[in-house]
Order: sequence, then C-alpha cells, then structure tokens
Amino acid sequence: MTHVPAAARTLLAAALSVTALLTAAACGAGDRDVPRALPAGVSEPPSASAPAASPAARPSPSAQALSEEQLRAALITETDLGEPWMASRGAATWRDGMLKAKTEDADCHRLLDAFYTEELFGPPTGPSATATLDDAYNDSQLRYQVAAHPPADVDRVLAWMRTLPEKCERFEATTTRAGAQLVEVAELPLPEAGDARAGLRLTMTGEASDGAPTHLTVNLAAVRVGEDTITLTNGGLGEVLPEVTQAMTQLGADRLADVGRQARVRV
Repeated sequence: MTHVPAAARTLLAAALSVTALLTAAACGAGDRDVPRALPAGVSEPPSASAPAASPAARPSPSAQALSEEQLRAALITETDLGEPWMASRGAATWRDGMLKAKTEDADCHRLLDAFYTEELFGPPTGPSATATLDDAYNDSQLRYQVAAHPPADVDRVLAWMRTLPEKCERFEATTTRAGAQLVEVAELPLPEAGDARAGLRLTMTGEASDGAPTHLTVNLAAVRVGEDTITLTNGGLGEVLPEVTQAMTQLGADRLADVGRQARVRV
C-alpha cells in the first residue's frame, strides 16, 4: 500500500471539503427549496458571464435594524467550512508583518489600510458581529463581519472598489517587517448575492529580511444586504482558494437575508 504523507492527506481533505461545498451548491442551484448538504443559501460561484439576479430574487432592506443577537445568528462558522477550519487562535502574524504598509498613491494606500484594519466602511452605525476562523493546515485566516452601515455610503465604497483593479493593478509598497513588496490587485468575481457587492484579490510578493521569498494572498468580498453589510477577508501565505470566499459570500448573504425575513415576520 502506498504511504501518503500526513501533510498531503490534510491538503487533500481541504480540497475535497471545498469541492464538496461547491458541488452541493451547484446541485441545489436549480431549486432553492431542495434540501442540501449545507445550510440553504450556498450557490455555485459565478463565471464571468453569470447573469444578474432579477430584482425579485434579491433581498429587500429590512424594516428595522437587526439586533446583535440576530447578526450573530447570521455569521458563518467552522461547521460551514468543515475541516481543517477552526475557531481562530489569534491574529495572523502576516497581518502586521506585511499588510501594515504604505505607498505613495492615495487610492492604493487607502486600499492597503482597508485590508489591514478590515474596516472597509468605517465604524458601524449600529450592531455588529464578527467571526474569525483559521485554516489549521496552511495558517490562512478568514474574518467575517456583519454590521449596519448606511446603504448609500456602502454603495459608494463598492463603486470605489470596482475601480481599483485598474487604478492599483501593480504598485510597490513598503511594509513594516518585510521590506518592499510588489502588490497586485485584481477583481474577484462574486456570486449575485445580496443587493450590491464587490470583490478584490490582492497579492504581495518580495523578500523578507533574511532573503526568504514572501508571497501573501488576501481575498476581500463586501456585500450589502438591505441595511446591513458583510465584509469578508480570507488570506494567508499559502494557497488561498477563491472558491472558499465565493461560497461563503453566497452562504452568508442568504443567511443574513433569511434572518432579516424572520425578524420581519415576528414584528
């Protein structure tokens, strides 16, 4: 019998977990009322030619703000992702080491600040809830926040995000611990989730002070669902699968919309 190293088995398990997640989503895409292996709401990640959702299929703004308890119920968890994801053990070391950086261009500097602080829309105007999860295999970290922000302000930020793959496609940044880094920004396609959305994929490459090569990838997805907004970052020094960000964006937006509908029914 061929021996498979433990690390390879873990990587295979992670890949199979994501594959199962996306397969379940694809099988349920034709009928949103059919029971699925995952919580209802996960759909197939989009292709470049994915059609826009009809206005009737999109959640409408809630009549009243959701409470912190309701927002916590809308969070994604390690159960949604499966192994090797788990509740976070603390801030990732690469966050201060590489994302704490500066560059001359104002828009690109603002983008770096948003990735580092994870406060893309500024302080919430109402309740908020956050979940942080770690991938135990490759030390990547996913942070998922649901918070109340004025829809008009959110839409302006989303419009700004869509300009960045062109404005900040390639630039140099100086980090606090990893020296000069080449930063590349590209659009991250997202499912037609929520009322409005935008996604970015940032990579930073260079050399550490000891000469070792560095490579950081961070996916950023933002989705407005009525009066509330989801901000999701998923990053790490190893492989960071865009499919995870896409699937969790869809799941989270649908779950938040469901919580909002249930809240309105109880009123």
